[in-house]
Amino acid sequence: MTPAVPAPRFTDPSVFGRVAVLMGGTSAEREVSLDSGRGVLEALRSRGVDAQPVDGIPALVDAIRAGRVDRVFNILHGNRGGGEDGVVQGLLQALGVPYTGPGVLGSALTMDKVRTKQVWIAEGLPTPRFARVPAGGDLAAAIVQVGLPAFVKPSCEGSSVGVARVVAQADVARAVEVARGYGGEMLVEEMVVGDELTVAVLGGVALPSIRIVPAGEWYDYNAKYIADDTQYLCPGLDEAGEGAIGELSLAAFAAAGCSGWGRVDLMRERASGRLLLLEVNTAPGMTSHSLVPKAAAQLGIDYAELCWRVLEQTL
Repeated sequence: MTPAVPAPRFTDPSVFGRVAVLMGGTSAEREVSLDSGRGVLEALRSRGVDAQPVDGIPALVDAIRAGRVDRVFNILHGNRGGGEDGVVQGLLQALGVPYTGPGVLGSALTMDKVRTKQVWIAEGLPTPRFARVPAGGDLAAAIVQVGLPAFVKPSCEGSSVGVARVVAQADVARAVEVARGYGGEMLVEEMVVGDELTVAVLGGVALPSIRIVPAGEWYDYNAKYIADDTQYLCPGLDEAGEGAIGELSLAAFAAAGCSGWGRVDLMRERASGRLLLLEVNTAPGMTSHSLVPKAAAQLGIDYAELCWRVLEQTL
């Protein structure tokens, strides 16, 4: 069944006032954020919105102080100078400036993969087996605990940044070296053999799922943002599967304290058909390769209208 997405509530772009499209920043995902931001900026302007680019949080503070911002379209990705860790959300909430995406709690929680999984487990929601490795902890022992094959990931990065794939004992040394480059808490997660899926959430509605079929062995940074041979199948499942994955994604999004728009990433285990939750993105990519615009297009919502609908949630 095709999800029912309510019609836009407004047609006059002046209702938004002056919109800062917040992009760039200093996180590891800066370049992707700039690419997303350029697309959002062009889309909003094409619909008559008074939108201006703002690169990073200090520049945003300056623009707010100068009285040039009525609301913020947040397309900063990542943490530590990005816009998905609750910091910019807290700033804007304190200053009374409306912004797109989930609030402080949902943003901060979902930036941390380990704590998100802990919440899901407490709520009885399915997620792959994992081990938490504190900074400087014994990563090799955690890999043994989880078992091979496994992924090693920084707990607080996105876009496959810093992810190492461990399929044999010979891969452990490289995973340890990659982890050393991040210094913070790491996550060792069982590698689920099956289909990689993602579900966009827009205003309380789960959009059609996308099944991702990379040309290589897994969906890494190159497959996400550079390669043109990754296949995206939308909807990713049959009608019954779509109902199940949409319901689970909405439950996972709400359990993590999120509202507005975002994206839930999952795996479907090949042997059992079980759906397993991986993570939530609270400022999903909006590049030419990105997944939320692809899902929206399946419902006849083009890129510019999608940006409008996201911005409407700030009113």
